Amino acid sequence: ICVGNISVGGTGKSPMVEYLVRLLMHRYKTATLSRGYKRKTRGYLLADDKTTALDIGDEPMQFHLKYPEIIVGVGEERAIAIPQLLFDHPDTDVIILDDALQHRAVKAGLNILLTDCNNLFTRDVFLPTGDLRDSRSSYKRADIIVVTKCSDQFSREQKQKLIAEIKPTAGQHVFFTGIRYGAPYHILSRAIKRITNETEVLLACGIANPGPLKQHIQEHAASYDAVYFKDHYIFTIDDLNEIRRRFEKLEAADKMILVTEKDAVRLMKFYTELTNLQIYVQPIETYFLFNESHRFNFLIDNFIQGFKDKS
Repeated sequence: ICVGNISVGGTGKSPMVEYLVRLLMHRYKTATLSRGYKRKTRGYLLADDKTTALDIGDEPMQFHLKYPEIIVGVGEERAIAIPQLLFDHPDTDVIILDDALQHRAVKAGLNILLTDCNNLFTRDVFLPTGDLRDSRSSYKRADIIVVTKCSDQFSREQKQKLIAEIKPTAGQHVFFTGIRYGAPYHILSRAIKRITNETEVLLACGIANPGPLKQHIQEHAASYDAVYFKDHYIFTIDDLNEIRRRFEKLEAADKMILVTEKDAVRLMKFYTELTNLQIYVQPIETYFLFNESHRFNFLIDNFIQGFKDKS
């Protein structure tokens, strides 16, 4: 199963991969396979108890930490990595390919294309003017199209307008999802701390699109400051000291540093320095609008069962 997009930037691939993992892991031997962007290693590698984000990249490390029951692999060349993964784990039932829609050397059994509701591929243009990294017509290779990051107020009328704009081909399925934010937990102790209208937040993040998270904080916190880094940014000790300095300037009695799950795995190398910092991790998950999760789940399960029957 391939989860991908035809644009750069955050379309919600990681939350969708995690949704699929949670859906499948208790019934099938499940693996994820990513490129391992910004890692310090090369070639095929499987995560184990000694693995760090520098070894496999931040998103695969996030999958490994949250779902230790599954197989997490990385490899730039999926056509080479897949046989190696299956050799190491021949009982694997399903491999979720993270961000592999452009990887034409592998033809996935099921392609899921994600497109941001606020930056729909139909309205986009090629880099560097826009965000497209593949032609708009590439959407025809998808079996399922998921419009992500829709608001809670997204209406059925808007849904129908966007479906008409996308023009799905015969047999394509279109779904709409939003982002749900959980309660932040401490990066080390995992103690829960809720954001209230008395909380002052310092947001420190290196993700492609911090807009929805920024809006979430604005809606729930008393005030916030922010330190932004590039997507997949490798933090240095100087960055951590700058975050600490900015945090100390906050005057509220109730204050916290907030990071994303991807940022958290890249900060864990500073374990000792983190013990005295109020750094909390903001978990997110994807959810389906219009009560269509059952239909999506059925399509995924039906594909796997049909594939297993053929084999």
